[in-house]
Amino acid sequence: MLTFNCGRLRSVAALTIMASTGFAVGAHAGECPTGKFKPNAREAVTLAASGVSDTTLGSIDLGKEKAKIKGRELRFRKMVIQPGGVVPWHSHDDRPALIYVAEGEIIEYASNCAAPIHHKAGEIRTERLGTSHWWKNLSDAPVVLFIADVRADPNDKHM
Repeated sequence: MLTFNCGRLRSVAALTIMASTGFAVGAHAGECPTGKFKPNAREAVTLAASGVSDTTLGSIDLGKEKAKIKGRELRFRKMVIQPGGVVPWHSHDDRPALIYVAEGEIIEYASNCAAPIHHKAGEIRTERLGTSHWWKNLSDAPVVLFIADVRADPNDKHM
């Protein structure tokens, strides 16, 4: 696993967020279509992960930082989903995340949206309490995501 000093990791995360915000300003793509938002709109699926690589680029133990959030880790990851690849069903009830689509197009199937959600390069997606979902790459090219999330268990391998 690669390790970064905290200052460098914060700089990388800040640059990524600033760059992604510029591409996403004013866009509503990547959100649940109007009229389709509905709690419990989609049942969990049991598809296994396939065609996905998930690499942690760096992490910070938040209990050791000024925030003093014991038992929580902020991690920054790169995920690549190959054509036909699946990121399996998972929940963000205990693991908020920011997901930046760096390359490609991917479809999200969220528990709170009755329609598939189409994501394109340059979009940023916020996942938080109440969101469970899975993703599938229906395109002919790999999709690259950068993900910042906070997790309680460093051994938790959920994508």
